[in-house]
Amino acid sequence: MNIVVVNGSIVGSNTKAVMEQLVVKFERLENAKVSFINLADYELQFSDGRNYIDYEGDTKFVTETLMKADGIVIGTPIFQASIPGSLKNLFDLLPVDAFRNKVLSIVVTAGSSKHYLVAEQQLKPILSYMKGQVVPSYVFIREVDILRQKIINDDVVFRLDRLVEDTITLIEVYQDIQKKKEDQYDF
Repeated sequence: MNIVVVNGSIVGSNTKAVMEQLVVKFERLENAKVSFINLADYELQFSDGRNYIDYEGDTKFVTETLMKADGIVIGTPIFQASIPGSLKNLFDLLPVDAFRNKVLSIVVTAGSSKHYLVAEQQLKPILSYMKGQVVPSYVFIREVDILRQKIINDDVVFRLDRLVEDTITLIEVYQDIQKKKEDQYDF
């Protein structure tokens, strides 16, 4: 199973630190191949309406990596009560049905607890519109839960562990459903 963990921001350190810890959790699983995409490490072009396979360089690599994934974990900070432009641009680079038959999980970091609904009101609708199967529960992490790029709140660690379990379970379920559909055909 191919899992891609994405840090959806090009600035800051908290989201990146959390996503790196998630990579370690997924790597402990036997049947998971894990990739980490930190958008700060890539130079993505701005979306101009082309098909994702027509881009070159980092843009082509990142979009193709996402398109090949079985599961994607999207990590994002909240800036000005919204997702970062770098993450929105990533979505704009992909086709409308980019997340069909893919399971998507969400991790949000924010300085204020007032931003907990951004994932619910902004991110989940985008992922659903792009045909993704979104894990219902996301992990919201406040700035006070992280110290020196380490999670210091045991409840957050527990919720991240649960997110990994839920993501893997849903991927397996959707793969079984897809296999049953494909087995109905003789070719």
